[in-house]
Amino acid sequence: MMRRRGRAVAIAGLLLVALVAAVRAPWNDLVARGSKAAVVTAEPRATQIGLDVLQKGGNAVDAAVAVALALAVTHPQAGNLGGGGFLLIRMADGRTTALDFRERAPKSANADMYLKADGSVDQDKVQFGSTAAGVPGSPAGLYHALQMFGTRKLGVLAAPAIRLAREGFAVDHFLAADLRESKQELGRFESTRKVFFRDGEPLAQGDVLVQTDLAATLERFAANGPDGFYKGKTAELIVAQMQRDGGFVTAADLADYTVRERAPLVGSYRGHEVLTMPPVSSGGVALLQMLNMLSGYDLKALGFGGSESIHLLSEVMRRAYADRSRWLGDPDHYQVPVDGLIGADYAAKLRASIDRDKVSAVAPGVPPGKQESDDTTHFSIVDEAGNAVACTTTINSTFGAMVVVDGAGFLLNNEMDDFSAKPGVPNQFGLVGGKANAIAPGKRMLSSMTPTIVSKDGELRLVLGAPGGGRIITAVLQTLLNVVDHGMGLEQAVRAPRIHHQWLPDELVWEPLALPPDVRQALAKKGHTFAARPRGIGQMFAIQVHQDGTRVGVCDHRSGGAAAAY
Repeated sequence: MMRRRGRAVAIAGLLLVALVAAVRAPWNDLVARGSKAAVVTAEPRATQIGLDVLQKGGNAVDAAVAVALALAVTHPQAGNLGGGGFLLIRMADGRTTALDFRERAPKSANADMYLKADGSVDQDKVQFGSTAAGVPGSPAGLYHALQMFGTRKLGVLAAPAIRLAREGFAVDHFLAADLRESKQELGRFESTRKVFFRDGEPLAQGDVLVQTDLAATLERFAANGPDGFYKGKTAELIVAQMQRDGGFVTAADLADYTVRERAPLVGSYRGHEVLTMPPVSSGGVALLQMLNMLSGYDLKALGFGGSESIHLLSEVMRRAYADRSRWLGDPDHYQVPVDGLIGADYAAKLRASIDRDKVSAVAPGVPPGKQESDDTTHFSIVDEAGNAVACTTTINSTFGAMVVVDGAGFLLNNEMDDFSAKPGVPNQFGLVGGKANAIAPGKRMLSSMTPTIVSKDGELRLVLGAPGGGRIITAVLQTLLNVVDHGMGLEQAVRAPRIHHQWLPDELVWEPLALPPDVRQALAKKGHTFAARPRGIGQMFAIQVHQDGTRVGVCDHRSGGAAAAY
């Protein structure tokens, strides 16, 4: 049985509870087990909506669409209509696809559009307000997935999200804390204050968030599909916001947006097939690179969390992130040497450069076939038939560009910051990029999102993914290693403390408990330096399928989400 959230309220509060009961989320389980299906998302109401779809006969893709639309209402920190993402699908009959609905640069974009007169990057322009937004892809991506593999009508799947937006729901302490933390940035924009502020202050825990404009936007999308977003009234509202604020997205940009169907990357690790996202995600390439390098070491014998295994993890991370900065970008605009980067020969070459006794110099490598020239959300779903969806979507920062499209009710992304506004200059996540990820018209910006599906002997075993900016990739890597190499159950694998290294800055990042004093001292002797400890390295939303068919959904304790199963 799931446990109820919160404690019993006083008798005087019962009337209020009754009034909001229909739109509150009563559950917040972090682990759920069932024999048929499982859903894990970043927000309890969205989890329940996904489970309801499955229990009523919908498949994993139907549930994914309903969940994503619900997150656009209940998890505005990252759930969205105004952003984009990746959706990895593995159907029970063997069909697979990777849907790329990443945001695109407007047609007017150019490599110098965010540079000041002195040549420095205008961080405000590239991170806040309409000027920071790329062309949204989420509505088109969800509709595309539904047309390919879904079994339910869009209107039916959108109905719960529309109801939550129109009737409202009680703000939980996670949303309240994020609103409070972003008060200054959100408060800059009148359209944002109208939705998320009351009497000059951000909504607090227990306040009811009503989003009537968003409900109307969802209704137009539900009735007309992409035309209900990329054309007509919603498009007019987006363009009007752009014109008021000096943004770059036009009606033509919206009308021309397209989803790309891509072939998933496929790798192998200790007898497991690893299905993951290709570019314009950097996550899949980096994940397979790191797995290939690590396949030459006996991590199980080294044990979890020791200085030798942490050293190896750090060294392979440094090499993968160095290559990310040099070689990864939109494959429609830049010839990314994917096969070379994830090849066994290149992994062997990188592995040979690792010194097990000390930190060694790292620079971007030269893979075969070279061509010179924090906030996100993830959910995982497995249905009764064994269809699996791993979906990661984002508006980039928490609350994206901080600006709500006036009259449409949703936040714009600030994904233009994920381009290399100036080669060699880190973005807000400290990630360094080069010419492969330079700004160009219609181009999709590089991402770290890493939706991943793992099978063994043809049978589904893991569905993985996480938010966390540049730390997504290493969170997915370590969860997978914990299960495959260290024999952990999924709950333990997700809860285990993590480390992270992204080459630049050249510091080892670690969570509390990840590096006990003796391990830290041993690593320091190898030449490692350490960064301040973060609150968390990624937030994993994962499902494990056991040999007897049991589905175990695990929601990261670092998040405010929920797992459900039946």
